[in-house]
Amino acid sequence: MISNFTKLGISEDVAKAMDDMGWEEPTPIQEAAIPKGLEGIDLFGQAQTGTGKTGAYGSIILGRTESGNDIPTSIVLVPTRELALQVEGEMIKLSKYTGHRTLAVFGGSSAKSKIEHQLEKLEKGADIIAGTTGRVRDMITRGALNLSNIQVLVLDEADRMLDMGFMEDIQFIMGKMPKEKQVLLFSATMTEDVKNLAYDYMDKPKEITVSEDEVVLDLTKQYYISVGRRNKTWALCRILDIDKPKAVIFCQTKKMVDILDERLTNLKYKVEAIHGDLPQSKRERVIQDIRNDKIDILIATDVAARGLDIDDITYVINYDMPDDIDTYIHRIGRTGRAGKEGTAVSFVTSEEEHIIREFQLRTGMEIEKRDVPEEEGMKDTVRKVIDYDQISDVFGMVKFEVNLGKDDGYGKVSLADFIIRNARVRDAAIGKIQLGAESSIVEVHKDYGNRMTMDLTKCKHKGKHITVKVIQE
Repeated sequence: MISNFTKLGISEDVAKAMDDMGWEEPTPIQEAAIPKGLEGIDLFGQAQTGTGKTGAYGSIILGRTESGNDIPTSIVLVPTRELALQVEGEMIKLSKYTGHRTLAVFGGSSAKSKIEHQLEKLEKGADIIAGTTGRVRDMITRGALNLSNIQVLVLDEADRMLDMGFMEDIQFIMGKMPKEKQVLLFSATMTEDVKNLAYDYMDKPKEITVSEDEVVLDLTKQYYISVGRRNKTWALCRILDIDKPKAVIFCQTKKMVDILDERLTNLKYKVEAIHGDLPQSKRERVIQDIRNDKIDILIATDVAARGLDIDDITYVINYDMPDDIDTYIHRIGRTGRAGKEGTAVSFVTSEEEHIIREFQLRTGMEIEKRDVPEEEGMKDTVRKVIDYDQISDVFGMVKFEVNLGKDDGYGKVSLADFIIRNARVRDAAIGKIQLGAESSIVEVHKDYGNRMTMDLTKCKHKGKHITVKVIQE
């Protein structure tokens, strides 16, 4: 919905990138900050993590600076390496069509944290720096980072930077910039120190507070379930059948919302869908239906995380895991409201488990691993299937137990030949074989999993029926 953003003054290039990212409507902080920021006004905003502030100041930076400069024209100072990387990732997405180059600079022990690596990338050019104060100061001291052309400075999570004792670094860094520049300061709290910082270094700043969008997660218990794509609906129906929640289910795309809506409707659940393609009148009716308990389940894209005000949602379910912390917090903030406890459950594939670790590190919140709920004697609404993507190793190999071994006259080579010939498996798809007396463990690439369980089991060896068992470790 490009027009929702261009009406704020955002260029079509940036709005197009937002559309690619799945953004459908601006958040309250974006609506309040972007028009003023694009005018060049200094902004002093109170905004929690999860309110869309990166998109707000990112749009201002991209709208007020040209790309392809010899030295940086914008800098975002942040308290932690995780936030520096997050800002870098968001800015890269936002600048997809503008050509601006963003570089994160931060300390640490990883390869990406090494200053030599970052200096090498800086030499290749960067329009926007997203950095921790210590590393930025280090680069300035080395003569590697020139801030004489800075046009926009962002102080993100200013209260945390001051709490962590970075005031001296901030003053040093700001002393290396032009006096005439735009300053955008964002802080979750408005302490006296933050206010002093704002008014000492800003020119008649416009104050912006978006209190209704603050995120409070103390009453929300967070879990994740390790489940592959093919079994997400099975896991979801288990939760709906056993826990019987009043839930908002988030999907990444409109298409997935529509697919899941049709799937659950056919299974007789009381469900409605909401996303940006629906007319406003339909969206309002759907929200009214869940408020009035006419439906139990709302399936939504992230448009519903913004401005959705329903106090009795007991569950938020991330059917598709978001890839950034702001979206995650937006979503789970829809439960645990009005003094009531809530539950947030995220479905996480094996490839996505690193996101959980990053979110825990970034926020300090615990996201506990949980099994799919079970109830004795209950019949599944949706049958669980074997998900080879989920159970394969990093090389895509899955272990199968085949009831053939040494007692049947097989060696490793002859057993592999039998499988290749009868299950139509490519030679290169066979991995390690652990030969046993009566059965053997064979590694086969996941792409041939169904051929192992369906084609090979149609075969016989000297009248013996072949059985194949998938080993799920």
